[in-house]
Amino acid sequence: MRIVVIAALLSAGCATAPPVEAEAGGKCDAAKARALIGRAKGERTGAAALRLSGAATLRWIAPGTMVTMDFRENRLNLHTDSAGKVTKVDCG
Repeated sequence: MRIVVIAALLSAGCATAPPVEAEAGGKCDAAKARALIGRAKGERTGAAALRLSGAATLRWIAPGTMVTMDFRENRLNLHTDSAGKVTKVDCG
């Protein structure tokens, strides 16, 4: 029993945070969210990005972050610099 609990706790530490989900959304249009370039990473910026782009999911990508290669037409990617400022906006 202890082994199962320990294994569960260890694997939970490897899990990544779930992406931010919009209440409603569909196909991503990054062009509409490019006005956010230069803004600081945060809840307000993320919410504005989802609203502007129409995307259902938001993914923050910091420098050097490994991300999956799967393309999702309803996901907006906000790339940031080391200070947390948005430098690039794209879909996928």
